[in-house]
Amino acid sequence: MATIKEIAEKANVSISTVSRVLNNDETITVMEETRKRIIQVAKELNYISRKKNVTPIQPKKESVNIGLLMGCNQEDEFDDPYFVAIRKGIEEQCIRKNMKISKFIRLKNRTDDQSLEELDGLIVVGYRNTDKIEELYKQSKNIVFVDSESPGYDCVISDLKEASDKVMNHLYQLGHKKIGYIGGPINDPEMKPNKDNDVAEWNVRKQVYEAFMKEKGLFNQDDLYIDQWGTSRGYEVMKEVIAKGDVPTAFFIGSDPMAIGAMRALNEAKKKIPEDVAIVSVDGIEVSKFVNPPLSTVKIYTEQMGKTAVNLLQERMEGRKIPLKVIVPTELLVRESCGGNA
Repeated sequence: MATIKEIAEKANVSISTVSRVLNNDETITVMEETRKRIIQVAKELNYISRKKNVTPIQPKKESVNIGLLMGCNQEDEFDDPYFVAIRKGIEEQCIRKNMKISKFIRLKNRTDDQSLEELDGLIVVGYRNTDKIEELYKQSKNIVFVDSESPGYDCVISDLKEASDKVMNHLYQLGHKKIGYIGGPINDPEMKPNKDNDVAEWNVRKQVYEAFMKEKGLFNQDDLYIDQWGTSRGYEVMKEVIAKGDVPTAFFIGSDPMAIGAMRALNEAKKKIPEDVAIVSVDGIEVSKFVNPPLSTVKIYTEQMGKTAVNLLQERMEGRKIPLKVIVPTELLVRESCGGNA
């Protein structure tokens, strides 16, 4: 039996458009010619539920309406595919589960007229302010947080401690003793540092780096750099490191985009990678294997995080009361930017 993806490819439209047309989504704006083409392709490819004998232009069941709240803005997504991949996983799994994302809100530029009360559930990505979420969506516990933790709610996170441990152990085993760190602060601007809530408590990568280097008696505060996330900031920070001199022989960098920017600065300064400076980062975005040299990184399964969030939300709506925390494991991908073997 054909899939929605196959229909989309043959009809030359997006997967989302195919799903919404075949599910009779009245809110979609699409030319009648396109609608007819999609339905015709679905019939040609025999897109019919054999178990329930459902025709391709009818939904299997009443659609569930959910909201997707993103803590990042469009610039964040453009600069770092991390959040794009999470959102992609959510959207694809919603199609499979017949869930309709009827509200898409970026919390950094939310307007007060965006009511959420009619929704069956929420998925919140990259945002930690539980009080704000409860203020927006008062009547339900059907909320799943992705890339953050909130007591009493379902959450899906990657194992950043495991990822950071892998990076530090790998660099140390390669013989590096002077290892630097470049990373950003927490993603949520509303979580401000204070004496009871230090930013470092939320930045697992930085925490692991500091603890590892202190345990080995190698920690140097001057080799620790915290700036804003993003490719351009990685570039500028590494230029600052080079100008200061006494450049570490290796760097643990908190994200692939920051690492790619840092690598450009090293290349401009005629610093060889990995002979002069070894680089390992975290994310595992697709472009990381195409830079020169290919970037060693810890793969975070972001799409799986998004899909898991949808599954948890469905369980919640079906009556599960106990909140669950799912920690998605990581994988070290050793490439030329750090030398050595996995």
